[in-house]
Amino acid sequence: MVGIDPGHNGLNYTAPGVINQPVFNGVGDEPCDTTGTATDGGYTEAQYNFNVATDLQADLQAEGATVVLTRPNNDGIGPCVTTRAAIINDAHADVAVDIHADGGPVDGRGFAVLEPTADGPNNGVIASSDAFAATLRNAFAAGTPMPVSTYDGVDGLQPRSDLAGLNLTTVPKVLIECGNMRNATDAALLVTPAFQQAAAAAMAQAITTFLTSGPG
Repeated sequence: MVGIDPGHNGLNYTAPGVINQPVFNGVGDEPCDTTGTATDGGYTEAQYNFNVATDLQADLQAEGATVVLTRPNNDGIGPCVTTRAAIINDAHADVAVDIHADGGPVDGRGFAVLEPTADGPNNGVIASSDAFAATLRNAFAAGTPMPVSTYDGVDGLQPRSDLAGLNLTTVPKVLIECGNMRNATDAALLVTPAFQQAAAAAMAQAITTFLTSGPG
């Protein structure tokens, strides 16, 4: 079982009263959800995330895997980040990935894999999440033209303690920022189906490698 969380949702921008509500992420409050970022041309992160998620779902199902997604389309609101974590936890996923694209500095390029830090609920999956993070970083660097981030993390890896999806996980999980939508070079890649399919293929390879080699 693989959990896939395509970050944000296509109609979040229509419901600030819903998505701005605070939820407890394990260590503090954060918004239920956000709209996500977009390219200068108006291509939304929510759409990118969902496209890659469905490509990844297809790749994994072709390999015989069972997949759970946290949202069925890009035409809704939410769910809250806490609910997304619960969906994947309740499915007892063997590994999970939160798919995002960043809204970073315009002169910054590249992807980064965010990994959990121990805060209680996730204590049992820190080592396995770290192993998956490195596997995904390597696969994404080899399988896509996106460079490792020039502004986030070290060698493409960044521990985070402020995200519900990582704080509340009880399964091995990471969050990948697939590139910087605010950078013109990255954005030109991110909007293309070819890159989205390559991103999904790299994630599928990393997931397969992780599950067949076992947690580190």
